[in-house]
Amino acid sequence: MGILNVTPDSFSDGGRFLAPEKALAQARQMIAEGADLLDVGGESTRPGAPAVSLQEELDRVLPVIEGLRRETDIPVSIDTTKASVAAAAIACGANFINDISGLQFDSQMAQTAAESRSGLFLMHTRGRPGVMQQDTNYSALLSEVLTFLQQAADTAIAAGVDRQSIAIDPGIGFGKDVIGNLRLLQHLDSFVNSGFPVLLGISRKSFIGQILQQESPTERLSGTLASIASGVERGASIFRVHDVRPARDAALVAWAVREGELPASKD
Repeated sequence: MGILNVTPDSFSDGGRFLAPEKALAQARQMIAEGADLLDVGGESTRPGAPAVSLQEELDRVLPVIEGLRRETDIPVSIDTTKASVAAAAIACGANFINDISGLQFDSQMAQTAAESRSGLFLMHTRGRPGVMQQDTNYSALLSEVLTFLQQAADTAIAAGVDRQSIAIDPGIGFGKDVIGNLRLLQHLDSFVNSGFPVLLGISRKSFIGQILQQESPTERLSGTLASIASGVERGASIFRVHDVRPARDAALVAWAVREGELPASKD
C-alpha cells in the first residue's frame, strides 16, 4: 500500500504532494515501483496533528482520486475518519476506507462502508491525534487492542459490511510507546489468528528512530525494511509504506524464505 499524503503537515513528507499534479506524479512513481494499492489521505494523523475541516479534506483528496481514476484502475483507499469524506471519495472511484479510528470518530462510517460495498481497514488508536500520545499505559496491551479491533469488526459486520472486506491494523505508533509497539509486533500472530488480514503501518515511524537513534524520518528506510520482513514472517499481508520498491523487495524475499518457494510474478 503506497502512502499518498495530500497534506502540508504529515510527519515524513508533509507538503511534498499537496498539489494534485505532484500527488499524481508520486502515484505514477509508486505504481511503477510495484504498489498494489494507493492510500490517499488529506488529514495528517501524526501525533499532535491539528484537525482539518470537512471541506478542506474534500478539496485535498477528491481531485487526486478523480485524477487517478482517469489514469489507472489501481485500487485506491481513502484514509479518513469522516464518513462524508469516505462517501465522496468512493463516489469518485475509491475502493476502500482506511479508518484509523476503528469506527470511533464517526458513527456513520460503518453504514457508509456497508452501503458503498467498499473494503474497510480498521485500526486501533487511543484518542485523536492531538492527544493520543498523552496516555500510552495499558494494563493488558495485547488483549485490549485485539478486543478493540474485534469489536470494531463486529460493529461493521452488524452494519452490513462483508466480513471478507475487512482488514485490521494494530495501530503502531498510535497511542503506544516504543515498548508497546515492539510488543505488538512480537505478537502479530495473535492478530493474524483473528482471521482478518493484517495491515501494518510501520514506514519511517518514530519507534524505528528510537531504536536506531535516527531523528529524521527519511533516515529510517533500513529499519522500516527490517520491520516489514519481521511482519511478513509473522503473517501480516498488507504494508503501508512510503518507499514502495525497497519495501516490496523486502516483503517478497521474506515471504520466499517463509514459504520456501518463489513468489508469483506481479504480472
